[in-house]
Amino acid sequence: MPHIRPVSDLRNNFADISRIIHETQEPVFLTKNGYGHMVVMSMEAYERKLFESEIYFKLKEGELEAKSTDKRYSHKEVFNELRARLKENVGSDEL
Repeated sequence: MPHIRPVSDLRNNFADISRIIHETQEPVFLTKNGYGHMVVMSMEAYERKLFESEIYFKLKEGELEAKSTDKRYSHKEVFNELRARLKENVGSDEL
Protein backbone atom coordinates (compact mmCIF):
# COMPACT_ATOMS: atom_id res chain seq x y z
CA MET A 1 0.00 0.00 0.00
CA PRO A 2 1.51 3.36 -0.97
CA HIS A 3 2.47 5.84 1.72
CA ILE A 4 0.68 9.14 1.07
CA ARG A 5 1.36 12.13 3.31
CA PRO A 6 0.76 15.89 3.13
CA VAL A 7 3.80 17.88 2.01
CA SER A 8 3.79 19.67 5.38
CA ASP A 9 4.89 16.35 6.94
CA LEU A 10 8.21 16.77 5.18
CA ARG A 11 8.90 19.71 7.47
CA ASN A 12 6.96 18.63 10.56
CA ASN A 13 7.66 14.87 10.56
CA PHE A 14 10.86 14.50 8.54
CA ALA A 15 12.27 11.77 10.79
CA ASP A 16 9.09 9.70 10.38
CA ILE A 17 9.16 10.01 6.59
CA SER A 18 12.87 9.17 6.54
CA ARG A 19 12.23 6.07 8.64
CA ILE A 20 9.40 4.94 6.32
CA ILE A 21 11.41 5.28 3.11
CA HIS A 22 14.45 3.51 4.54
CA GLU A 23 12.59 0.67 6.27
CA THR A 24 10.20 -0.09 3.41
CA GLN A 25 12.49 0.89 0.50
CA GLU A 26 9.32 2.35 -1.04
CA PRO A 27 8.62 5.98 -1.96
CA VAL A 28 6.42 8.33 0.03
CA PHE A 29 3.96 10.35 -2.07
CA LEU A 30 3.46 13.90 -0.83
CA THR A 31 0.29 15.86 -1.53
CA LYS A 32 -0.38 19.59 -1.61
CA ASN A 33 -3.97 20.78 -1.28
CA GLY A 34 -5.12 17.19 -1.75
CA TYR A 35 -3.28 16.63 -5.05
CA GLY A 36 -0.09 14.75 -5.83
CA HIS A 37 2.87 17.10 -5.52
CA MET A 38 6.12 15.12 -5.19
CA VAL A 39 7.67 11.78 -4.35
CA VAL A 40 10.42 11.18 -1.78
CA MET A 41 12.53 8.01 -1.79
CA SER A 42 15.80 6.71 -0.39
CA MET A 43 18.98 6.84 -2.45
CA GLU A 44 19.01 3.04 -2.60
CA ALA A 45 15.45 2.94 -3.96
CA TYR A 46 16.27 5.69 -6.46
CA GLU A 47 19.38 3.88 -7.70
CA ARG A 48 17.41 0.63 -8.01
CA LYS A 49 14.69 2.40 -10.05
CA LEU A 50 17.33 4.04 -12.22
CA PHE A 51 19.01 0.66 -12.83
CA GLU A 52 15.65 -0.95 -13.69
CA SER A 53 14.88 1.90 -16.08
CA GLU A 54 18.22 1.39 -17.84
CA ILE A 55 17.56 -2.36 -18.13
CA TYR A 56 14.09 -1.75 -19.61
CA PHE A 57 15.59 0.74 -22.06
CA LYS A 58 18.21 -1.80 -23.19
CA LEU A 59 15.55 -4.51 -23.56
CA LYS A 60 13.39 -2.17 -25.65
CA GLU A 61 16.42 -1.25 -27.73
CA GLY A 62 17.08 -4.96 -28.33
CA GLU A 63 13.46 -5.60 -29.30
CA LEU A 64 13.56 -2.76 -31.84
CA GLU A 65 16.83 -4.03 -33.27
CA ALA A 66 15.43 -7.56 -33.53
CA LYS A 67 12.41 -6.23 -35.44
CA SER A 68 14.62 -4.29 -37.86
CA THR A 69 16.72 -7.25 -39.02
CA ASP A 70 16.38 -10.94 -39.77
CA LYS A 71 19.84 -11.72 -38.35
CA ARG A 72 19.71 -14.12 -35.41
CA TYR A 73 22.48 -15.54 -33.24
CA SER A 74 22.71 -18.91 -31.56
CA HIS A 75 23.53 -19.07 -27.88
CA LYS A 76 26.97 -20.45 -28.80
CA GLU A 77 27.70 -17.46 -31.01
CA VAL A 78 26.61 -15.04 -28.30
CA PHE A 79 28.68 -16.66 -25.56
CA ASN A 80 31.74 -17.03 -27.80
CA GLU A 81 31.54 -13.33 -28.65
CA LEU A 82 31.13 -12.42 -24.96
CA ARG A 83 34.13 -14.55 -24.00
CA ALA A 84 36.23 -12.95 -26.73
CA ARG A 85 35.30 -9.46 -25.55
CA LEU A 86 35.98 -10.34 -21.92
CA LYS A 87 39.40 -11.78 -22.81
CA GLU A 88 40.13 -8.65 -24.79
CA ASN A 89 39.13 -6.32 -21.93
CA VAL A 90 40.20 -8.40 -18.93
CA GLY A 91 43.08 -10.29 -20.49
CA SER A 92 42.32 -13.61 -18.81
CA ASP A 93 42.62 -17.01 -20.44
CA GLU A 94 40.41 -18.59 -17.76
CA LEU A 95 37.20 -17.63 -19.53
